[in-house]
Amino acid sequence: MPPKKKEVDKPPPLIGRVGTSLKIGIVGLPNVGKSTFFNVLTKSQATAENFPFCTIDPNESRVPVPDARFDFLCEHHQPASKVPAFLQVVDIAGLVEGAHEGKGLGNAFLSNIKACDAMFHVTRAFDDDDIIHVDGEVNPVRDLQTIHDELRLKDLDYVIKQLEPLEKTVAREGKSADKKKKIEYDCLVRVRDCLQSKKWVRNETWNGAEIEVLNIHLFITSKPVIYLVNLSIKDYVRKKNKWLVKIKEWIDANDKAALCIPFSGALELELFDLQTEEERQAKLKELGTTSALEKIIVNGYKALNLIYFFTAGKDEVKAWTIQVGTKAPGAAGRIHTDFEKGFIMAEIYSYDDFKELGSEAAVKNAGKYKQKGKDYVVEDGDIIFFKFNAGAGLTAKKK
Repeated sequence: MPPKKKEVDKPPPLIGRVGTSLKIGIVGLPNVGKSTFFNVLTKSQATAENFPFCTIDPNESRVPVPDARFDFLCEHHQPASKVPAFLQVVDIAGLVEGAHEGKGLGNAFLSNIKACDAMFHVTRAFDDDDIIHVDGEVNPVRDLQTIHDELRLKDLDYVIKQLEPLEKTVAREGKSADKKKKIEYDCLVRVRDCLQSKKWVRNETWNGAEIEVLNIHLFITSKPVIYLVNLSIKDYVRKKNKWLVKIKEWIDANDKAALCIPFSGALELELFDLQTEEERQAKLKELGTTSALEKIIVNGYKALNLIYFFTAGKDEVKAWTIQVGTKAPGAAGRIHTDFEKGFIMAEIYSYDDFKELGSEAAVKNAGKYKQKGKDYVVEDGDIIFFKFNAGAGLTAKKK
């Protein structure tokens, strides 16, 4: 008997949409600094005014993902074309209490959130008499709870409506009920119970079959969240604020795995208005601080379960976005579908080896240039050269 083929470990299933054009939405109450953050993040000019519901239609833009590896490859190859990875960002209008019932244009705004794949949840932790707060006084813990409840209640309304016809079908068919329908029903019952117990879907443990169901319904509370705490410049520079400990306690109690990043919209706006990078660095040095934007962008990209590999040469250095767990043929297909169809192998070396050794030839001489087949799972930062069958017995190679 021929030997059994070795089973390749499958990556764990991911909750969310499959694809590389994923979006992260900026959510929060009105007047907490969402549009200001969007403006400086994407270097655009979305309207930012001092009244609720300034943003009604979602503004959408993209921001390059900062990466020293990409910068080094560009400096080394001096390519004619440079294409970094991009984070797709959507600025969504402010929610208010009762949004799940349609208050404050809530239905439209919640639909915009559902169309995104992750969230930057901006909360305000600064006092400013010139910037009104929708609830009169600043209380970020209360604001976090308001948004948390509104999104949960929206999902709860949705899942109850989905369960009604499904429950009748499963009950009527009994033991002969379709297996997939039974799995969906059982999963949605778990979702309902989770939401009724005031938990988010993302904070529960789900098996592979249940995740398939979740990925059909795309619950808002199944999406990853990064909490952004908007501080005054003074508090951000000194890294102190009366609300930070209470915010951390709230996140630990309600969304323990989530990341919390303090930033200052006012500082980022000041930096944005300066003319040159030299002026911005001088301002930061004067204050003795750093911008939080790079950390926010990089972690926003990671929250979408996205990574990228590089193709690099004198013609072009490009970062190609893929989802975590993508195998070599799928990565080749990001460049062209023919690359995936005719995939032969991927020639791979790591950025660290390239930087240390100084050239592709040196990497080969050191024995660190690898040839990988169709089962290879691409890692973040791989530098890849694809070989594929171009038809008529020809073999082509794409750097």
